Amino acid sequence: MRWEYVDRSQIHFHHLWTVNPDGTGQMVYFGNQHGGTTMIDAKPIPGTNKVVASFSPHHGLPEHMGTITIVDPDFGPDLLGSTKQVSRGNELYRDPYAISEDCFLAVDREGICVLDGKGQREVVYRLPKKDAPMECHEPRPLASRPRERVIPARIDCTKKTGHVVLGDIYHGRAMQGVRRGEIKKLLVLEQLPKPVNFSGGQEPISIGGTFTLARIQGTVPVEPDGSAYMELPASRSLFFVALDENDMSVKRMQSFVTLQPGEISGCVGCHEHRSNTPRPRPNLMAIKREPSRIEPIHDIPDVIDYPRDIQPIWNAHCVGCHNPDEFQGKVDLSGDHTPVYSTSYWTLFKRGLIADGRNHPYSQQQARSIGSSASRIMKLIDGSHFDAKLSAREQKLVRLWIDSSAAYPGTYAALGSGMYHVNLPLKSMQSRCGACHSVEPIHRPHTHLRDCRVHFGPKDQEFVPKYLASSEWQYPLVTQSRCNLTRPDKSMLLRAPLSRKAGGLGLCPGDVFSDTNDPDYKKLLASITAAAAELEKNKRFDMPGFRPNQHYLREMQRYKFLPKALGEEDRVDAYATDRAYWKSFWYRPPSRD
Repeated sequence: MRWEYVDRSQIHFHHLWTVNPDGTGQMVYFGNQHGGTTMIDAKPIPGTNKVVASFSPHHGLPEHMGTITIVDPDFGPDLLGSTKQVSRGNELYRDPYAISEDCFLAVDREGICVLDGKGQREVVYRLPKKDAPMECHEPRPLASRPRERVIPARIDCTKKTGHVVLGDIYHGRAMQGVRRGEIKKLLVLEQLPKPVNFSGGQEPISIGGTFTLARIQGTVPVEPDGSAYMELPASRSLFFVALDENDMSVKRMQSFVTLQPGEISGCVGCHEHRSNTPRPRPNLMAIKREPSRIEPIHDIPDVIDYPRDIQPIWNAHCVGCHNPDEFQGKVDLSGDHTPVYSTSYWTLFKRGLIADGRNHPYSQQQARSIGSSASRIMKLIDGSHFDAKLSAREQKLVRLWIDSSAAYPGTYAALGSGMYHVNLPLKSMQSRCGACHSVEPIHRPHTHLRDCRVHFGPKDQEFVPKYLASSEWQYPLVTQSRCNLTRPDKSMLLRAPLSRKAGGLGLCPGDVFSDTNDPDYKKLLASITAAAAELEKNKRFDMPGFRPNQHYLREMQRYKFLPKALGEEDRVDAYATDRAYWKSFWYRPPSRD
């Protein structure tokens, strides 16, 4: 099984892949186009080219419990009709092992079972009562068997790179509307490993988007016939974005590839059906020359940090109109902190200005449906939107930030730190806001967010803490985004219901708060101010005096990227520490000494 979620849901795609013993030839075997089942613990069926596996429902059950399923690869990796369920109905087993196509060992809660090809079963072993808290695992026959075919090694450990040949980038799925010759290059991105993790969510890396940071490696050319031949660093998780003549995204890979040292791999096309063979054509233009080396993008940071690199652009060109006071177009692009992100970062996603992969169970996004070409912000910064006249480099920086997954921090030290939710006064909000707001979710294009409308009627009373004032970090809600921890009195949660006469925006009907002396206004302000004080005390990754949390420090000390004798007041450069950690994964050929 390989579990992957590049530009797609993290709970839908864990399917069967194959790989050679030396790590070469990583290839989808079955199911990667169809989300919703965890396919795991596959074993070959003797005398056939089929496998048996556990198909565990949804994101997978504990101990990989699922239905025993036979997979026939003869019709390619995408045909759901290529599977046959062996176990009956909803009976759940784990660790299936094939004796033949009509005889399987497996384990359930009772013990070790033998099943035939029709799902008829017999329990052949039960644990004694004294071992009742324990369970059986991995049944195997104690018998000799023919040795598997020996696959010779295909790596060359003296090399730091591998090669990829792409046959025809225009041959593939979801490429409607893409004209031949339109794609000029590939943007090469690297998924960066995390040194420590704190939850199953994206916070604070993104809002419902990427889970990891991506490094911009650079670009390689695509020939007019759609072919490409490239040299790539070995042992890195790389993915590609097809770019047009304006360097705008055309198609994203939504997966990743890892080459071994000296490996030569190839692609027929771009998300082509895996049962297809290369189309008959003259020699590929790309292989008539040496492989292209990645061309770095020198004037752009390779790992973009939103507060450091993108926010100054909004400050220079946008915040004059789009701030909490002017609030033109009901847009605020200021860099003030909210409980988890910044005001502008929230705004871009709430207003559907960024089209990233989202956490959706889609394996094949249509061409130009995600990335820079689908992001409305790119049109607003092209010089046509009033006085917003960005330089070419500034536009390039925004574009590459989007195409490198539009993350918020540029360091993993941000994980598990700097997030302080507001403990909102529910009773006051119920009495002052409940007449207008409901719990009905509002879905906007390219967002994965619930809006802030909350209903306080009796039948929906139980939803109030979850949808309005949640303090759970796993799902930073839109309501919290309307709290400004940098300038609490500028919080939209306060300014929208405050009358214009009192200096508010007066967006709510009837001037909910006539002035700032209203007791409920003061309660709201106090709750936001309390969270602001916590943030100021403990800091966020983009604030002066920030220090990573103890877990990040502990792991980086364990990995020997920080000294063991690190003092409590010693400064830690999280960005440099991250880079040292990432570099430790680079493949280095053995010394000849």
